[in-house]
Amino acid sequence: MAAGGGGGIADEKQAPAEAFGGHLEVAEMMEDEQHNGGESSSGVKSRLSGLLWHGGSAYDAWFSCASNQVAQVLLTLPYSFAQLGMLSGILFQLFYGLLGSWTAYLISALYLEYRTRRERDKVDFRNHVIQWFEVLDGLLGRHWRNAGLAFNCTFLLFGSVIQLIGCASNIYYVNDRLDKRTWTYVFGACCATTVFIPSFHNYRVWSFLGLVMTTYTAWYIAVASLVRGQVEGVQHSGPTTIVLYFTGATNILYTFGGHAVTVEIMHAMWRPQKFKAIYLLATLYVLTLTLPSAAAAYWAFGDELLTHSNALALLPRTPFRDAAVVLMLIHQFITFGFACTPLYFVWEKLIGLHDCRSLCKRAAARLPVVVPIWFLAIIFPFFGPINSAVGSLLVSFTVYIIPALAHMVTFRSPQSRENAVERPPRFAGGWTGAYVINSFVVAWVLVVGFGFGGWASITNFVQQVNNFGLFAKCYQCPPHLTALPAAPAAFAPPPMDRAPSMPQATAFNATGGLFFPPVPAPAPAPSPMINFFLRHHHHRHHGGRHGL
Repeated sequence: MAAGGGGGIADEKQAPAEAFGGHLEVAEMMEDEQHNGGESSSGVKSRLSGLLWHGGSAYDAWFSCASNQVAQVLLTLPYSFAQLGMLSGILFQLFYGLLGSWTAYLISALYLEYRTRRERDKVDFRNHVIQWFEVLDGLLGRHWRNAGLAFNCTFLLFGSVIQLIGCASNIYYVNDRLDKRTWTYVFGACCATTVFIPSFHNYRVWSFLGLVMTTYTAWYIAVASLVRGQVEGVQHSGPTTIVLYFTGATNILYTFGGHAVTVEIMHAMWRPQKFKAIYLLATLYVLTLTLPSAAAAYWAFGDELLTHSNALALLPRTPFRDAAVVLMLIHQFITFGFACTPLYFVWEKLIGLHDCRSLCKRAAARLPVVVPIWFLAIIFPFFGPINSAVGSLLVSFTVYIIPALAHMVTFRSPQSRENAVERPPRFAGGWTGAYVINSFVVAWVLVVGFGFGGWASITNFVQQVNNFGLFAKCYQCPPHLTALPAAPAAFAPPPMDRAPSMPQATAFNATGGLFFPPVPAPAPAPSPMINFFLRHHHHRHHGGRHGL
């Protein structure tokens, strides 16, 4: 069946919403509304449930795309600007935003092609969520399926890890009584509750709230940086090294590569053929958040951001900053669910529980997926550098190279192009223009994103491991006290000269002796405060580790 130039699927447009909407729960909700139409209390309850819980419109998809596209990475973009410089930072955001929107369109076209072919064969998807690796399998075979499954699942796994690391990093600026590793334990348990959210169909209110929270945080960073003004002696020397330059570029590549869940979001829609321009519109809105906040923060703090990968660390603590931290924590919890839900689906299909009607059984079966995420967040707590590593090694293939190649191979024959459900738009040059753009995407991302970006981000990541070690207790934590060297000289009695032989609490990257019991001192015993100062004074610090 041929389709008009980019016009979508003609016959499916006449189908009922549930026939192409893809979820059994949608049909059940509509049946309940019809059955209880005469009962006002049941009708109100059903409408309230639909308003908050059952989302499948184009607006829901837009909120999901925009909310999922930018979360904790918003806080690391000023760090990327310090690595790239102002001009390169702005240009890379615009460039990768456009590139990401194009490949999201390709994924949507392949989804519609796969689904249409399968539904012609009378396959029922009402109780099955289509995923990206199944699209590749149906269109191109098992080798493409395996490649897509490996890259997509690994990216989503580390995407969830990044959200968990971001939670611990942010809450530390509100309450530093616990180190970041302990906060990771806490938020790992909190994020595990996402196992109770059945599918993307049920993220309606969460997507809306997440985008509101990100909007507040972005504009808080922009306004607070401008009001604060430039720090004394501010310098804007970026880019300084090629490693930092490509590390910053791959973080932006990661920022606009959030469409690893595009297929799941489309499948949650009642009319998936309306998705074509949704990701582009979501990207345009996200740019109104990322560009002002990153540019303003870099203007105000300059090179200081090179040792502060979380922009909130440089802003003064106020109720407005604390509100931004709390709102970002909630949004990161939501984004954790976005990244983890496709992994839940894959695991359910693997163990044969994907079509189970019991939510409790499915939730219990999903819990093992959270455990490795929790563990990896504790091993690699490198907030900022891990974004670039994931962007170069995983995002480059998952959401840029593989979709572009798959689109070219799927429609390589004249017959497949003639019968395509979704044809490339005319403004892109039709099929010829699509092939040219796809070839450019593959070449650029393979060389710049994966090649140079992978080398730079891995180099930077290894430096973090060498500086802080694995299982770092409190990555880039600032010291709790200042002017520490003066305290022992002014108050310490002579017996304290043997302090260097005292056991040091420096097995981890912690914040002094706050988490260790006092060491007994020889008589005359100094005050407990002296012991605290000395233990903190002899704590080992590496150069440039007082950021964040």
